[in-house]
Amino acid sequence: MNDQASSSPAANPLRAYFDRNPGRLMYKWAHYFDIYHRHFERFRGQPCTIVEVGVFHGGSLQMWRDYLGPQARIIGVDIDPRLRDLGEPGIEIIIGDQGDRAFLRQLAKQLGPIDILLDDGGHQMHQQIATVEELYGNVQPDGVILVEDTHTSYWPDYGGGLRSPHSFIEFSKRLVDELNAWHSRDPQQFSPGVFTRSARSMHFYDSIVVIEKGAHPQPTELMSGTPSFSLDLPVNDALPQV
Repeated sequence: MNDQASSSPAANPLRAYFDRNPGRLMYKWAHYFDIYHRHFERFRGQPCTIVEVGVFHGGSLQMWRDYLGPQARIIGVDIDPRLRDLGEPGIEIIIGDQGDRAFLRQLAKQLGPIDILLDDGGHQMHQQIATVEELYGNVQPDGVILVEDTHTSYWPDYGGGLRSPHSFIEFSKRLVDELNAWHSRDPQQFSPGVFTRSARSMHFYDSIVVIEKGAHPQPTELMSGTPSFSLDLPVNDALPQV
């Protein structure tokens, strides 16, 4: 798809909704709409559950209702008890602190399977990391996790800083290693784990990290066709058998 066309309101129903916004207040970076549409479009018109951590004034929950359709279950999670009153048919509000792992574990039991997990909450490092770690198992095997406003990973007042080992970006970089763990040459020190087997891809954008879940078995190498000259293949480094 042409990049210019994909960013136009006519091509992106999320941006079109935002521009005409018939509902509550929203605050978004302009480039987020294409990223949302790229990763969430396959859920439109399907029975699905989206959990958005961070409700603000409730406008984005109404946007997800319009975008995903009447079969979607829309759940907002926020620490502000005033937002409890923003619930409406098809939209649920749960009050709690995403930085509290005990709350997140109880939330995981309460929610059941999640198709889309969207973190637009407090943007503190411990909050983002805890939310992904504690709710990852609830996300469906073909679901998606999107953490936004990850630029706070570079802000010390949010617990971040360039290459700070405690930032969400550095946490995500370690997940990149896990994604590639099938190719480890030292399975005693570094071998495939739960994330390796259950994450198909990761996507890094300005201020957003996306994890696309999906079955990720040990890769296999293939070759076909007739050699054009004598082919002296190097010894293949065997993948770890785990």
